[in-house]
Amino acid sequence: MLFRRLVISTLSQHPARRPLKIAIIGAGIGGLAAACALRQRGFEVALYERATELGEVGAGLQLGPNGVRVLRALGLGDELRRNAFEPTNMVSLKWDDASLRFREPMKGYYAEKFGIPYMTAHRADLHNMLRAAIGDTPLRLGVNCVGAETVNDTAVARFADGNEIEADVVIAADGIRSAIRAQHFGDGQPRFTEMIAWRCMVPMDCVPTQVGPGGSVRIEHGEYVGWIGPNGHVITYPIGGKGDILNIFGGHYSGEWVEESWSVPSSREELIAAKAGWNEALIGMFGHVEHVFKWGIHDRDPLPQWTRGRVTLLGDAAHPTMPTLAQGANMAIEDGYVLARNLVRHAGDIDGALAAYVAERQPRTTRVTLQSRQQFANNRKVPPPPFLDRSWIFSFDVTREEGALQSA
Repeated sequence: MLFRRLVISTLSQHPARRPLKIAIIGAGIGGLAAACALRQRGFEVALYERATELGEVGAGLQLGPNGVRVLRALGLGDELRRNAFEPTNMVSLKWDDASLRFREPMKGYYAEKFGIPYMTAHRADLHNMLRAAIGDTPLRLGVNCVGAETVNDTAVARFADGNEIEADVVIAADGIRSAIRAQHFGDGQPRFTEMIAWRCMVPMDCVPTQVGPGGSVRIEHGEYVGWIGPNGHVITYPIGGKGDILNIFGGHYSGEWVEESWSVPSSREELIAAKAGWNEALIGMFGHVEHVFKWGIHDRDPLPQWTRGRVTLLGDAAHPTMPTLAQGANMAIEDGYVLARNLVRHAGDIDGALAAYVAERQPRTTRVTLQSRQQFANNRKVPPPPFLDRSWIFSFDVTREEGALQSA
C-alpha cells in the first residue's frame, strides 16, 4: 500500500499552499470535460477509468447551444469548428410515405437566437478533443472503482484490485451504473424506458435525396431529418467537420429489454426488421449500414442530493436521462464547469462548494430528465404533438459567473 501512504503524506503537507487534488472516476465525455474545467482553474486532477483503452462506443451526439457555449469556454471552439457540423435545417417526415411534416431552419437560426450554434459531432471526435485538452493530466486505465467515502475530511476511492487513492474531492463520473452512486444513494436498478435504439452510420452518398409521394420532398446535404412513426422514430443528422457521414438513431418501442448488456452488436438485418413497413427509401439506406449497435434506453428518477462528504456525482451518475431532448452529454459538460466554478467561488470551503454545485445543478437536470420523459410520451402519440420548447435549455449560460442566479 505504498501508493496510498505517499498520497496521504502529500495531502497532509502545507494544505493552504497547494492546489486542491481532485480525483475523477470515469474518463468519458463528462469526466474529461470536468477535468478540462478543473485544470483551467488550477486544480490538480487525476482520472481513473475502468476501461482498458479509451474509446466511445456509438456514433453521433447533438450539442445544443448550451453545450457548445461551455466547450468554447474550455478553449475548444476552433476544434469544434474543424470536427463538428452545423445542420442546415430540421426536417420531419412521416414514416410510411415520407411526406413532409415540417422543415425549420437550424444553421444561423440558433446562432442568432441564442448567440451560439447548434452542432452535431461524432462522439469519438468530441472525446478525442477533450482527451487532448487535458494534456498531461494523469489518467489510469483498467482500474475499476468499487466505492468512495470521506475519512477525516479526505475523500478515499477504493478499487477492485485492492488499491486506494486519496484526494480532496472524488467526482463519480462513472455513468448510470456508478458504484459510488449505488453505495451512497442506492435506488436499485435503472428504469427501462420501453425504448430500444439502434445506432449506426452511413456515408452521405448513400442517403436518399428525393422522397415523399412522387419524389416531392427533396432532402439536401446537411439537413437533420426525423422520421416519425407509430412504433418509434428514426433520427438522422450529419457528423464530421464536412458533414460527410450520416449518423442514424433508430428508436423502437418495446416492453422488454432482454439483453444482459446495454450495448450489444446488432445487424442491419435486425434494424431493417424492426422498421418493416417503413418508407422504402429509408429501408434502402439501412441496406448500406455496416456496423450496428443496439441499446436499451434507461434512466432514473431525479435524486434530491448528489453529495456525501467529499464525494459527489456528475453526469449520468447523477442524472441519467432519456435521449429525447438530446441533452445527456450537454448536461454532463455543464456539470463539470459548474463544479469547477463553485470550487473557486467557495475557495477554502469544500463542503460549501459541493453543496452549491448540487443546489445549482439539481433543479435544471431534474427538469431536463422529466421533460425528456414527457417528450418521449408525446412521441408515442399519433400524430405526435409539436416538440416541447427547449429555449430554456439552450439560452442557459453556465459560463457566466452569475450563472447560479439564472432561472433553471
